[in-house]
Amino acid sequence: MSFFNKVMSKKQENVDLEDFLNKLDEVQEETYENADAFVKPMDLVVDADADNVIKEAKQGNLVLLNIADLQKRNKAKLKELVSKIKAEVKAIDGDIAGVSPERLLVTPSKVKIIKKKGQ
Repeated sequence: MSFFNKVMSKKQENVDLEDFLNKLDEVQEETYENADAFVKPMDLVVDADADNVIKEAKQGNLVLLNIADLQKRNKAKLKELVSKIKAEVKAIDGDIAGVSPERLLVTPSKVKIIKKKGQ
């Protein structure tokens, strides 16, 4: 039996995918001394959150922005805050794009997002 067949014929363990993915977010003691930039998960709920996102982009960090809560509660406020973030990020030559229906990616200066698939 070939190696491929051995690997493929092994019984699949019962894996709780949700549990596995949740554990990926667990905070571990790590040092970040050598990092030039960070990818920071943040939530957009109030005006101060938008200011914090802009601050992070100006500091050279990427932000993975969760908009799910505000999207459900107040779409007008969501549009206002995302427009504010977009204007500020464009002013520093950064970028912003949706990566899922509930998440936006905000990038700092000179980091661009390819928005069309296949490029």
